[in-house]
Amino acid sequence: MHWQTKLTQPQVLSNPGFKSLVTPTYRGSTVLFEKQSDVVDGWDQKQNGYSYGLYGTPTTIELAERIAELENAHHTFTVPGGQAAIALVYLATCQSGSHALVPYSAYGPNKEMAQGMLKNLGIEVEAYDPMLGADISHLIRENTTLIWVESPGSVTMEVQDIPAICVEAHKSDVIVALDNTYAAGVHFDAFGHNVDISIQALTKYVGGHSDLLLGTVSVNSEKLKEKVGATFKQLGLAVSPDDCSLALRGLQTLAIRLAHLEKSTLTVAHWIAENPNVEQVLHPALPSCPGHEFWKRDFTGSSSVFSFIFKDYVSALEVENFINSLALFKIGMSWGGVTSLALVYPSIERPNKDYEGRLVRLNIGLENTDDLILDLQQAMQSVTS
Repeated sequence: MHWQTKLTQPQVLSNPGFKSLVTPTYRGSTVLFEKQSDVVDGWDQKQNGYSYGLYGTPTTIELAERIAELENAHHTFTVPGGQAAIALVYLATCQSGSHALVPYSAYGPNKEMAQGMLKNLGIEVEAYDPMLGADISHLIRENTTLIWVESPGSVTMEVQDIPAICVEAHKSDVIVALDNTYAAGVHFDAFGHNVDISIQALTKYVGGHSDLLLGTVSVNSEKLKEKVGATFKQLGLAVSPDDCSLALRGLQTLAIRLAHLEKSTLTVAHWIAENPNVEQVLHPALPSCPGHEFWKRDFTGSSSVFSFIFKDYVSALEVENFINSLALFKIGMSWGGVTSLALVYPSIERPNKDYEGRLVRLNIGLENTDDLILDLQQAMQSVTS
């Protein structure tokens, strides 16, 4: 063969039989078939065989299978991020004329999607009090197709009575979808508590190092697998095998990271609760957090993110100075990585509540706990007591 052909169609020359502890990173768009009759064009490559890289390679499907195993799910889809997971759930379960419910405390972009793209598509998304529990039945309509739960809630950390919500939803055949990112799919058993769909932003704890964007959508039945799968195929939600490889690596240390993060975060949260400038600590494992009783009943642990509220005499400027005075805590969004983060929420919207720029969210990383407390202590000097 001409050397150009040799370069374009290389033969495998390395010795076979290499074994490693690491899942190989399979990259590829085109899938080769032995003969024409073998050609398929389906998204379910586990059942029908590989068809096209868009629907996954052995690396991306290995990650999905590992997440499904952790969550005791019927099937898991990998998607490009947590927001993509939210979009996939909405578009698979709602259509023009549908009504959906989302808690006030849900992830901000979820609510932005509700008031933006979904509204333009004729889908009405109504916000509800996350502490409603069984009383959510009063909000369910004939055209309600989806109820979101997020527990603990984003920033304000409300823990919901998910079993009670599921009971009321299922009476009307309404699907319940949970953003289970806080629990990393392990501290809260979504399907054991009768949730229908569980999503995660693997960007957070599974990735664990603030260097990838991935999400998953896990379902509890073959019916939902087909329903979500059809939308998954049409949206073309391809993920990077390289990112999936990093997530597979992250899974290997997830347990030990979560254990350290829980212990360190609780130590910091208890220290903050004793500070005279602090009005309330919003950590699910502390009685001061709304829904703490549901956390005690339903969860097996807590993780690295929580919030606290300064007392009303502390000005928004002082809170900003507190954030700017931190040295070890970096100012940044997201959470679940190895680095501690801090962020003030000056205009967070919650009905009948005005935090006036006094609410701060912390993500505790893998730094020494005493060092983190010393950093918070020196930054507190910028606050008038």
